[in-house]
Amino acid sequence: MVSMHLWERSPVIAAVATLALVGAAVPARADEVEQVVNGGFDGTTDPFWSTPGMPIVSTDGRACVDVPGGTTNRWDAAIGQNDIDLVAGETYRFSFDASGDAGHVVRAITGLAVSPYDTYFEQSPVLGDTQHYSFTFTASAGTAQGQVAFQVGGSAEPWHFCVDNVSLVGGVPPEVYVPDTGPRVRVNQVAYLPSGPKAATLVTDATTALPWRLTDKRGRTVATGHSTPRGVDTSSGQNVQTIDFSRYRRTGTGYTLTADGETSRPFDIGGKAYETLRADALKFYYTQRSGIEIRDDLRPGYGRAAGHVDVAPNQGDGNVPCQPGVCDYTLDVRGGWYDAGDHGKYVVNGGISVWELLSEYEQSRSVRKVDLAIPESGDRTPDILDEARWELEFLLKMQAPNGMVHHKIHDQAWTGLPLLPAQDPQPRELHPVSTAATLNLAAVAAQAARVYRAYDPAFAARALSAARRAYTAAKTNPIVYASASDGTGGGAYNDDKVTDEFYWAAAELYLSTGEKGYSADVLASPEHTADVFGAGAFDWAATAAAGRLDLALIPNRLPGRDRVKLSVVQAARKYLALQDSHPYGVGYAPANNMWDWGSNSIIVNNLVVISAAHQLTGGREYRDGVLTGLDYLFGRNALNQSYVTGYGEVSSQNEHSRWYAHQLDPSLPNPPAGTLAGGPNSSIQDPLAQEKLTGCVGQFCYIDDIQSWSTNEEAINWNAALARLSGYVADLS
Repeated sequence: MVSMHLWERSPVIAAVATLALVGAAVPARADEVEQVVNGGFDGTTDPFWSTPGMPIVSTDGRACVDVPGGTTNRWDAAIGQNDIDLVAGETYRFSFDASGDAGHVVRAITGLAVSPYDTYFEQSPVLGDTQHYSFTFTASAGTAQGQVAFQVGGSAEPWHFCVDNVSLVGGVPPEVYVPDTGPRVRVNQVAYLPSGPKAATLVTDATTALPWRLTDKRGRTVATGHSTPRGVDTSSGQNVQTIDFSRYRRTGTGYTLTADGETSRPFDIGGKAYETLRADALKFYYTQRSGIEIRDDLRPGYGRAAGHVDVAPNQGDGNVPCQPGVCDYTLDVRGGWYDAGDHGKYVVNGGISVWELLSEYEQSRSVRKVDLAIPESGDRTPDILDEARWELEFLLKMQAPNGMVHHKIHDQAWTGLPLLPAQDPQPRELHPVSTAATLNLAAVAAQAARVYRAYDPAFAARALSAARRAYTAAKTNPIVYASASDGTGGGAYNDDKVTDEFYWAAAELYLSTGEKGYSADVLASPEHTADVFGAGAFDWAATAAAGRLDLALIPNRLPGRDRVKLSVVQAARKYLALQDSHPYGVGYAPANNMWDWGSNSIIVNNLVVISAAHQLTGGREYRDGVLTGLDYLFGRNALNQSYVTGYGEVSSQNEHSRWYAHQLDPSLPNPPAGTLAGGPNSSIQDPLAQEKLTGCVGQFCYIDDIQSWSTNEEAINWNAALARLSGYVADLS
């Protein structure tokens, strides 16, 4: 599991004080019973309530309010009704008529009226003239203290809102979610390299070979052949066949494949898209920055005020205390990247992300010339290093006086969506130090010492000093673990196995200093001779492969280095074998077909290992394996969609985020082009996924919805993997 974010709770407006929460006992079943009282507002608006200062006025049989301007959050102004009975597992139809000043948004919710104010269902329609809205959902919990509410805050200007015919009926038949998978011919919707492998997957009932044809953008047939039956694909439950058109090598745009009466979505043959993708995947980090204004001239449509810089309503990151009882000091931890869809900043996820960007710099000379259009562009330091340093400076600030490193810093309590960083009102807290976080700093600061030496010797020296100090502190405190229960307001990111972090940190310190003490620690580590390449090569909680890859790829004099290189090549062969046996060409086969949280980043990191084998051996099979593996991300998958925003005819657009929240607020943007979605996750931990995807098989455990944080989050470590791999392909092309 890559991202450990627990279910984020959105505040639900409670009733005014005069309304008691005294509902009847929860019935055994709703049995088509109307749960809302007086939803038609017949002669009165009781028992609906509204927030103080925004009285409900009955207008033509509707409940109307004049919404004040200048509020921050949706829930700062609302009308609703409490004492709603909800039955866990029951399906409800939530309907209403609503109107409002054009372009304004109402957040219509059903949830818990008392602490912790869980939201069970929400929709955010854009208003105008009166329109009827109707939705069905399945309650994830039972309560007699439920609530329906219409949250209308968050507008700088005042506006007018009306609602009528509010209804919540239980016992309705559930709606069966069926994803739109488009044509049954699944291709890489972005681009195949002219000299690389070119394969597609055909979903079909047929069990014998079928004819196919490749057509150019003018409709001319340029290649033909027959498919290869593959049987039932375990990861999707589909009967499939493979179409191989590798022999066609001419560059062009707008190609399509036709087979079994179906025509694929269009695609290109050529390499320029990967050069653009590398830049976009790296540009993602600028709009994730904390502590700095995001300039609209650099990112049109993504400009926003600086977040968490001690400007109200922020309580800021400039003087952050620890959780009660944890420490007696404060730290200035401004800067860094917001980790994912929330406003938290986590050392262990920041560490693996920085490592992957610095590793791309070390393995690709061409990335040094990539212009990321960031405020630092034009200085003598490559933009990729300027961007990575924004996070490195934050990681260095997280070091405690005793040399250990705080695990994370985030809000005291969960906030709802959408919420721009500058509007976050929650207190910020430093969480306890951990051995894992301390070793993350030791590893990436040591790596930074060698990478930045040519550009800023003073910073390189400071980084190395911090790395040495952190490594020594971790050896003194080797079993200080982050708590699995520390998940309020931010993800826990707990990890109670740190031999891999010790190995990684020792490897980076050795590679940067050449000192025998660090090489001795590398050779003595149980990770050095272990198979560290599992179903997922590496992630924030499994970092031994990071050390192994750098020991293999970066010139050094470690005794037995040939065996280190061989272990990487053997791991690549293992992933290639999985890929060859997979009808969709995926080098990933989790146990019991239980796809992991962030499966897309695991797949990409497995491809990073295969690319390393190509660097070490020059073997074409490894290069081809990387290219085949990328096809899955860009549409050759069961859902027939690209998981990278803006790439492919159909791509993920609604990743879980508080500020890339166009799905909830049309004034906010979708995630920027080049954002990688988390991908199928068999555990479907969030309520929306549980409602829509229960019983899903492997690849189908994904939904492109902002509420599905367990399948559709964005994260800095996931984009780091995409940036590194797209850079490798850009260099190939």
